[in-house]
Amino acid sequence: MAATVAPDLDLRLELYRVMVECRRFESRAQELFFEGLVRGTTHLGIGQEAVAAGFGAAMRADDYTFATYRGHNHALARGTPMGPLYAELFGRATGLMGGKGGSMHITSVEHHMMGSYAIVGAHLPIALGAAWSAQYRKSGQVAVCFFGDGTTNIGTFHEALNLAAVWKAPVVFVCENNQYMEYTAIGEVTAVARPAADRAAAYGLEPIVVDGNDVDAVYAVAVTALGRARGGDGPSLVEAVTYRHGGHSRADPGKYRPDDEVAAWKARDPLTTYRARLEARGVDTTALDAIEGEADAKVAAAEQEAREGPEPTPDVIETQVWADGGSAWRK
Repeated sequence: MAATVAPDLDLRLELYRVMVECRRFESRAQELFFEGLVRGTTHLGIGQEAVAAGFGAAMRADDYTFATYRGHNHALARGTPMGPLYAELFGRATGLMGGKGGSMHITSVEHHMMGSYAIVGAHLPIALGAAWSAQYRKSGQVAVCFFGDGTTNIGTFHEALNLAAVWKAPVVFVCENNQYMEYTAIGEVTAVARPAADRAAAYGLEPIVVDGNDVDAVYAVAVTALGRARGGDGPSLVEAVTYRHGGHSRADPGKYRPDDEVAAWKARDPLTTYRARLEARGVDTTALDAIEGEADAKVAAAEQEAREGPEPTPDVIETQVWADGGSAWRK
């Protein structure tokens, strides 16, 4: 797939803004977790912001996003507000799902962020279903499904790709290959070097690999894949090669990764390298500093909003538990 679409300067600044906001939001979320405000577990995408930002900028407002439990960046890239997102992490009634979903189930239907899914691979068939619906309705919508490298060894990955190809469904599958499936290097348990791209041919798809730390490259690939899906030419499978800076979740220090490997990838940080690119193109550093300052202020305001949110009441907590809406055990 030829990546020939380049964003203009205004879009590049917007891409930088989104990546900075994602980074600032998640960095603070990690601190708040250790302070005891973020409840349950949390999985951060620090280092992977370019994938969410590049696709988010290329998508139509009514396109669908499906993400894994590492979904904060994808929610933010689709315009989900920070305040209710933090409130959800805090378990507050003002959260996106009333404090009942937490970090691993972030959803904002209003922004077509159709969920973060805690079960590995479970959302690929659901994304395919959304694409089939769009195809049936002739709405022109595309479903974009993000997943990790470990998902490529799950049965639903192969089932969803096969049926998507058969139906020529308007869906783009995006593997965020961050090199590790939880605590195990993907290469240690996978027969092919590129876990997603090297399997594409089995379903008649082009093997597409993109530098997942280069937001311009991601955007270009996204524009092409989305256009292909919208034009009736069927699905695409994109492998975005990236790296998570931290461990798998919560307090995982990630010590199973070699120090030199971590250092090499952090030297390719998508934010610092993109800022350097923008500066090299003549963008005034004060404009970039302003974007970062605005992101800090936005995160601080969102945190305060979430802190002030009330706890959910029992009458809310006990609803939506069973199909009939009740929570009482029954025979």
